[in-house]
Amino acid sequence: MRILPVLTLSAVAAGLLVLVPGSPARAATLPTGARSLESVGLPGRYLRHQDHLGRLDEVTSGSSAQTRLDATFTVVNGLASPRCYSLQAANGQFLRHRDWRLRIDPNTGDPTFRADATFCPVDGPVAGSVSLASYNYPDRRIRHRDSALWLDPYQDTATFRAESAFRLTAPWAPKTTRGPVIPGLFADPHLTTFNGRYYLYPTTDGYAGWSGTYYKAFSSTDLVNWTDHGVILDHGPDVSWADDSAWAPAVAAGNGRYYLYFSGGAASGNTAKQLGVAVADTPTGPFRDALGHPLVRAGQFPGGQAIDPMVFTDDDGVSYLYWGQGVARVVRLNADMVSYDPAQVRTITPPGYNEAPFVFRRNGTYYLMWSENDTRSEDYRVAYATGTSPFGPWTNRRVVLQKRLDAGIRGTGHHSVVRAPGTDTWYVAYHRFAVPAGNGTNRETTIDRMEFNADGTIRPIVPTA
Repeated sequence: MRILPVLTLSAVAAGLLVLVPGSPARAATLPTGARSLESVGLPGRYLRHQDHLGRLDEVTSGSSAQTRLDATFTVVNGLASPRCYSLQAANGQFLRHRDWRLRIDPNTGDPTFRADATFCPVDGPVAGSVSLASYNYPDRRIRHRDSALWLDPYQDTATFRAESAFRLTAPWAPKTTRGPVIPGLFADPHLTTFNGRYYLYPTTDGYAGWSGTYYKAFSSTDLVNWTDHGVILDHGPDVSWADDSAWAPAVAAGNGRYYLYFSGGAASGNTAKQLGVAVADTPTGPFRDALGHPLVRAGQFPGGQAIDPMVFTDDDGVSYLYWGQGVARVVRLNADMVSYDPAQVRTITPPGYNEAPFVFRRNGTYYLMWSENDTRSEDYRVAYATGTSPFGPWTNRRVVLQKRLDAGIRGTGHHSVVRAPGTDTWYVAYHRFAVPAGNGTNRETTIDRMEFNADGTIRPIVPTA
């Protein structure tokens, strides 16, 4: 079997070092994407789930399609930590431990579940193998006993090392869909280009109440094979006025530097959301808070919520900040990219608007796009208007992106748009409920083509699986 190119995100070979018995365990790196896990101690037997319980069973090309599917997991960003990993089954549920047994369950997003479903790889007993240590019980590892999977305390014995070591192989059920473009739970994607390369900045999803704290950056030359550049800003240590609600990042270039605009708030006390801006010398950071205080304070302007920033830079080099949930606002940024005149803030809320404004220009026409309905609704969707300036006035057009129930696609929204460098080919990145079992806090990011009619209007976007 082969590994599809779309799955080469962060594809650093796992466990290249040999672990000498009795030596300290060393952290390993896993390739993300669809994989199967073969036992080192019992070759030909693979980690799988059956009736929600984790097992180790023989799998061959002659096994049933369901068995091969149940023995395939997607290695994704750790639900509890970006330094570790989670294993997502084809039905959208996650491998986790409960009462020391391994099983699959839907992600509830609470801290206990996320910790129980996160595992940190260490080098296995032979080259090319790994052991999976529990994130919240680091002295315990996934182990097979009598064909059942358990989380057992580590023992420095040959038997334990063999029963707790796995080789990552090509998946028994290879991925056949285009999306998501990045394995795992990510939402609110901001897709842009710098120096001829695509960059993707999403919200880290999978948290109850959208309580994530950090942003990652990904880059690609072809929108298919993505490099994970790791965490670029973490509210906890990096932002003095916010330790929660790391939402909707957007990055713009200016003055030879890169500016990350983001939403944030406090986990307790006054949890009102505010906008911030961070700065870095490269598109992949690390970013630092540029101001030490919010760029737009909660309640600074009446109505709506201060979230979902994006920056549009016009052909004359002038940049404009757009933001808002409930009310859409715009203001021209000063040349420093981190300040503006509050008296110049304008309200531009179109009919049907809820959140996530996005503006671009094509052939002299300005396009204002936004998301309608609640992000927890399967009817979350994208609409747009056209105008003659960054401020409008705006002529309402139509909904251009919405659910596609025949493909199991729901909750399509909070998008961004990019033009392939040097062409008139356009793409739209957006999130949707994770297929097949996602919801408004378990979302995934995908990308589709966006095409125009001869009169400049946007053709309806058909979301692809």
